[in-house]
Amino acid sequence: MIGDPARSRSRKAYLNAHVLSPAQGLNGKGGVLIEDGWILAAGTGVTKESAGASAQVIDCKGRIIAPGLVDMRVFTGEPGSEYRETLASASQAAAAGGVTTMIIMPNTQPVIDDAAIVDYVLRRARDTATVRVFPMAAITKGLSGELLAEIGLLKQAGAVAVTDGVKSVANANLFRRALTYARDFDLPVVAHAEEPSLAGGVMNAGETASRLGLSGNPAMAEVIMIERDLRLVEMTGARYHVSQISSALSATVIKAAKARGLPVTCGVSINHLVLNENDIGAYRTFFKLSPPLRTETDRRALVEALADGTIDAIVSSHDPQSDDTKRLPFAEAAFGAVGLETMLSAALSLHHNDGVPLARLVEAMSQTPARILGLETGRLAAGAPADFVVIDPTLSWKVEDQSLRSQSKNSPFEYRTLEGRAVETVVAGRTVYAYSA
Repeated sequence: MIGDPARSRSRKAYLNAHVLSPAQGLNGKGGVLIEDGWILAAGTGVTKESAGASAQVIDCKGRIIAPGLVDMRVFTGEPGSEYRETLASASQAAAAGGVTTMIIMPNTQPVIDDAAIVDYVLRRARDTATVRVFPMAAITKGLSGELLAEIGLLKQAGAVAVTDGVKSVANANLFRRALTYARDFDLPVVAHAEEPSLAGGVMNAGETASRLGLSGNPAMAEVIMIERDLRLVEMTGARYHVSQISSALSATVIKAAKARGLPVTCGVSINHLVLNENDIGAYRTFFKLSPPLRTETDRRALVEALADGTIDAIVSSHDPQSDDTKRLPFAEAAFGAVGLETMLSAALSLHHNDGVPLARLVEAMSQTPARILGLETGRLAAGAPADFVVIDPTLSWKVEDQSLRSQSKNSPFEYRTLEGRAVETVVAGRTVYAYSA
């Protein structure tokens, strides 16, 4: 459980670190000084002398200190399907992956479409979670796409955005009204972009799907829905965020919308940045995702869009599924993969292999998600919450079932060796995870 930061009375100085916080323009040697769960100072001015004699000194040995990651797309089984994942187990996985804030999707049982359920999730998180938890609430009652939820009451209860999670709102007039209400309450609308009548397949439409004999889901289903939504954003002026894009053409459309000055942002799952449709191989269901993995050309275009700022945020799209629903023939298996523990390490591969600057990766996983959602985290600044991660970018580790803290083990990185990981995660000034070999 996260304690009240005011209860922590110890001063700590994390020294001999590479401090990386794009929001403050920090990218070099220095340290971070914390006390009572808050950051007192960060950067080159933090030394053993400036920390004071009473401070506990932690030698970071040249490792990176970055703001704690803010994951904007996390599915859990609680409430209703705790056998898949609880808030407690998800938070343990998050802490091991350097994630200090989880944004929970409303696709639970019951759906998070009522102020009382938002309050329940927040109370359960305070009681059981080791990281910060904020819920997104449903756009429509029961995720039915038919009747708007009470957006104002949901925000008042603590929801940080509204979304229908894995569903698009197909009714254009209903979505227009949702955008209008959300605008009036200054709440972002987070969309799952798939035109449902086109998006019925189980993998990316194309040659690979035909060769495997699997039904295809064309990238155009995503593009068509984004373009429809952008027209409605023009009508309403609401803040609109595409939860995940998966194709080169989607990135082009988003870039054009930004150039027109629309209040549009978008995310991408780490899976779509480092994997492609060929990874499905011999019908490997841990790679069955929504939206599906696309071509290598799409993957490269997404990496470029991330590097140039078209894509704003990286998400894990953590979606735990049980063996009963994953270890089935590909067409019958459930969509989704766990990702809280591997998002950071997989993102570091974009630096090692694709040359994406570390500062850009950290920005997309901390500062920008926090800004989109109006959170005070995602930065290493005096007065900010002491939420940060210590990263060893060269530490290699193998992803194995027994090492994963999620209750479900459906990782597309199963048995892969990843380079770089979180070695310490701090929330509200308290260490919630420390790596041990």
